[in-house]
Amino acid sequence: MSDGHEHNGHEHVPSRQRRRFPGISSRTYEHPADRSALVALRRLSGFDTVFKALSGLLPERSLRLLFLSDSVRVSDQQFAHLNVMLRDACYILDLEKVPPMYVNQDPQPNAMCIGMDEPIIVVTTGLVELLDEEEMRAVVGHEVGHALSGHSVYRTILLFLTSLAVRVAWIPLGNLAIMAIVTGLREWFRKSELSADRAGLLVGQDLQASMRGLMKIAGGNHLHEMNVDAFLAQAEEYEAGGDLRDSVLKILNVLPRSHPFTTVRAAELKKWAESRDYQRIMDGHYPRRDEDKDTSVRDSWRESANHYSTHVKSSKDPLMKLVTDLAGGAGDLGDRVRRGFGGFTNASPKPPQGPERGPSDSSGDDRPPRDDS
Repeated sequence: MSDGHEHNGHEHVPSRQRRRFPGISSRTYEHPADRSALVALRRLSGFDTVFKALSGLLPERSLRLLFLSDSVRVSDQQFAHLNVMLRDACYILDLEKVPPMYVNQDPQPNAMCIGMDEPIIVVTTGLVELLDEEEMRAVVGHEVGHALSGHSVYRTILLFLTSLAVRVAWIPLGNLAIMAIVTGLREWFRKSELSADRAGLLVGQDLQASMRGLMKIAGGNHLHEMNVDAFLAQAEEYEAGGDLRDSVLKILNVLPRSHPFTTVRAAELKKWAESRDYQRIMDGHYPRRDEDKDTSVRDSWRESANHYSTHVKSSKDPLMKLVTDLAGGAGDLGDRVRRGFGGFTNASPKPPQGPERGPSDSSGDDRPPRDDS
């Protein structure tokens, strides 16, 4: 238990006892979608070339100097309560080297872990002012989870390419190539946030605090006006509601985002917290870092594939249900698409007629009449 310890020369006592996870591997908390999205990203045409080129070109020293000169570095003398949380999070997840943390003046609540060689954690004043101690502890654990998983490298590339895409927007095709990689990076990063949320829970070990933090990010500092169950019900309604048009709109809405929607994150985290896997971790049964070298890439890919298969089959989203039905050979494609997009038409498909045909059926076309309204 991390009820009192000395880490890198700094002694501190957290507000309550929490379990520590010596030698924990990031595989313990990584969401299967995170791993599979990263595999897909690495297979994206041109990604390896861009990655190798940017690894040596990104101005990381400039980035560090920027935060050093224009933000407040967390230490014993500055934002000491954040320094305690940071060291405690690194102790719980057994991250040997504590990454530097900076507080940046920005009213928008946000946090990030960036850096190519060594990670840097940055939190905004908007986030510090919004969250209480336990909520902030989960966020710090979230960012330490990014550091342990090595996410900071890809996050840094995403930031750089997003900026670069704006600068070269006038170049034909060049911008399209960059945006293809940016889109792939965003898809991976959204999945990596689900992994980091789990790391935050392992550090904070307070599901309600994690839920409150996500609710505040969504609705501000008005907890007296919000309810966890009602918030989670929004995620249920979001996933199951509407028809195929809504499924398409969900995809379009999320494409430009770096983070998943907060209700979805809350629902995913609660589901994991109630799982047997989480309980086993809390009981001390989890993958160790010294076993990572023996991990089979094929097994990881199979686990990710199984996760997606289960997700599609259990999803209430109309598009996912359509995919499941088609994969099972159920029904006619045209009929199912027509039913899914039923909101587009005012008339339902007419049932097939008997052998007798009216004058309008002389063409021999058995398809139901179109409604061009």
